[in-house]
Amino acid sequence: MSREEAVDAEERQMLRQALRSTGYAAAGAGIGILALYTIPFLLLVAVLCLVGVGWPLAKPMTRWIRALADLERRRLRRLGHEIEAPYPRDELEPDRSLRALFDTPHLRRDLGWLFLHATWGLILGAVVLQLPINAVRDVTYPLWWLLAPEPDRDILSGVIPADSWNLAPLGVATGIAMAALWVFFAGKLLEYQNRPGVNLLGPDPDVDLSQRVAQLTATRAAALDAHAVELRRIERALHDGAQNRMVGVAVLVGAARREVDRNPERADEILARAQDSVEDALAELRAVVRSILPPVLEDRGLEGALSALASDCPVPCSVTVDVPIRCPASTEATAYFVVAESLTNVAKHSRAEHAEVEVRLSAGRLHVTVTDDGRGGADAGLGSGLAGIDRRVEAHDGDVTVTSPPGGPTEIRVELPCGS
Repeated sequence: MSREEAVDAEERQMLRQALRSTGYAAAGAGIGILALYTIPFLLLVAVLCLVGVGWPLAKPMTRWIRALADLERRRLRRLGHEIEAPYPRDELEPDRSLRALFDTPHLRRDLGWLFLHATWGLILGAVVLQLPINAVRDVTYPLWWLLAPEPDRDILSGVIPADSWNLAPLGVATGIAMAALWVFFAGKLLEYQNRPGVNLLGPDPDVDLSQRVAQLTATRAAALDAHAVELRRIERALHDGAQNRMVGVAVLVGAARREVDRNPERADEILARAQDSVEDALAELRAVVRSILPPVLEDRGLEGALSALASDCPVPCSVTVDVPIRCPASTEATAYFVVAESLTNVAKHSRAEHAEVEVRLSAGRLHVTVTDDGRGGADAGLGSGLAGIDRRVEAHDGDVTVTSPPGGPTEIRVELPCGS
């Protein structure tokens, strides 16, 4: 690529970035307008609560503020900011006092963001949006200024009156200047607009730390439980399978030794049965070993292993894997287990005609989704394997979401941390 082509490519990239920043800043300004109109109603509800008649309106108002904050979180996530909602699962009780309500950490932070975004965020969004509009207006000003009403004959947003042929060309210069400001600073202004949301809409650091400690404690307990369950499964598989077969082999070998002198043909027949039992025991041992850490993961990677699972599934299954790097072995093994259990459930219970597996790596987390078009109604309490998936994923500090309405479809979403 020549130097001129490189410069052109860089300029196009800057223009695309400015357009993208303007779009997101405009969306932020729209949320800012909603926040601005919310403030008077919020103050009115607060005053009514102080006089004792506004509490029925407090809960709807907090829900509306939460909805606005969720809109901003979705916008920020599209810009690459991973912001988790800080809200507890339990809803606000209607008999709580106003003081207790506003002592809630996440509500205080939402209110702080609301006031900042209704002012600072709205102003910055308007500036970013106004720069290209004014640039186009001023650059073209010499073409239409005679047609404009006299009060509108100005440039630079009304700062400079331009009602003569001598001043009209000045609009071209101011328009180019504003276009340059827009291209170079739209991204930075968008970043400043986003800062209140990034800083305030996530979990409170102190509360988040205590919740994280509780979560890690629960995760450690789940990991120990999952380890104990896995040991019991391996012990049961060895005891009921390979061990019993090896006992049978010992009995058959003893019987063959007794028959060697008396009836060699009978002894040979017994040894053949013993050989078959040894081969069955070896096959069961290999199955147990594969269930601990499937060798196919090491040999073919996650994509190859999941493709092998899909090819063995009696229900037609498509696999999409977008994982450009190797994940930790424990994470890959858990993802393999999730897909294996899910496809087993599909084959046994769903009556589906097609299943789909999608695995992708995003923001340091491995996302596994298994979908089928079956009858739905999957329930972890019915022994369908979902409880085992939940235990295994929880032990890795992951999340499981199962959506399976009656009539289908069924979707199992799993997120696993994938740190190095």
